[in-house]
Amino acid sequence: MGVRIKEFPNAFLDLSPQGKKDLLRTMIRIRSFETRVEELFLAKRIPGFVHLYIGEEGIAAGVMANLRKNDWITSTHRGHGHALAKGAQMNRMMAELYGKRSGYCKGKGGSMHIADFSVGMLGANGVVGGGFSIAVGAGMTAWMKKTDQVAVCFFGDGASNRGTFHEALNMAAIWKLPVLFVNENNQYASTTPVSYGVSVSRISDRAAGYGIDGYTVDGNNVIEVYNVAHTLIGRLRGGKGPILLECRTYRVKGHYVGDPEKYRTKEEVKKQVEENDPIRRYTKYLLEQSFMKSEEIDILWKEAKDEVEAAVRYAEEEPYPAPEEALQDLFSPEQEVLL
Repeated sequence: MGVRIKEFPNAFLDLSPQGKKDLLRTMIRIRSFETRVEELFLAKRIPGFVHLYIGEEGIAAGVMANLRKNDWITSTHRGHGHALAKGAQMNRMMAELYGKRSGYCKGKGGSMHIADFSVGMLGANGVVGGGFSIAVGAGMTAWMKKTDQVAVCFFGDGASNRGTFHEALNMAAIWKLPVLFVNENNQYASTTPVSYGVSVSRISDRAAGYGIDGYTVDGNNVIEVYNVAHTLIGRLRGGKGPILLECRTYRVKGHYVGDPEKYRTKEEVKKQVEENDPIRRYTKYLLEQSFMKSEEIDILWKEAKDEVEAAVRYAEEEPYPAPEEALQDLFSPEQEVLL
């Protein structure tokens, strides 16, 4: 059965004063980016579909603070927060959303396919459950090369019902691969409540079927996420095999920008925002513990806003790809294979 890890409401296991501030900075950068993206999409300045990470920032920030640059992550269609927390450049992300040539996928991938291999971001994925096999492949790379790198696979509650989830956990368990499967249980798979669509009370309970450990934490408590990820990633580096971590959170915005949200009430959303917003909760903690002053927090918000606006200007000034570029990058360049 999935184990509910003890909360750490007032103390970090191992984090410097600057590290505590950086957690808030990461969450604020994600929130600021997503808020502006929503505005731009509604103003018809961004094409395609956009899925926002607002309300779930504590998970990306808490987990990624324990990763190294050469560790890998795989993401979902709701991947902006993961990309930013792992170190992707905001201006190239914004350019990709605009469909510009200087974007991460040269304007061909859009919101759901941002990747930056240079920082270990192996890609967001428009296919639900599409990141599982990629993360297992990354874990296999570390296993074969005998490094202490780890792979983290982020996925939603709906993806836990896909066949790739079960295949990936089984293979990772058999070979004891260093993969942390992070379930962001935001309570809704598109429009379906998790209480209806998942057969177990805790998604972490599914770990037992593969003989691995499963844990559930409060995903809106960045301190708890950080502490648990710190412990579990340490185990992965020690060769203990894969782990399933369920982070319970809440998707504040609709499944996509423009979602009419007929499957839930405005009162439900308002209650979650007032009581469980991860940024509000962590800000309160930092102020009460005198780790930061309100003036310092205001500066973080201003810096994030300025960074986002600079990214928007960059994206709007960059050129679109030429029509003939649609036929480029369809195949990998030829490489010599050494047997």
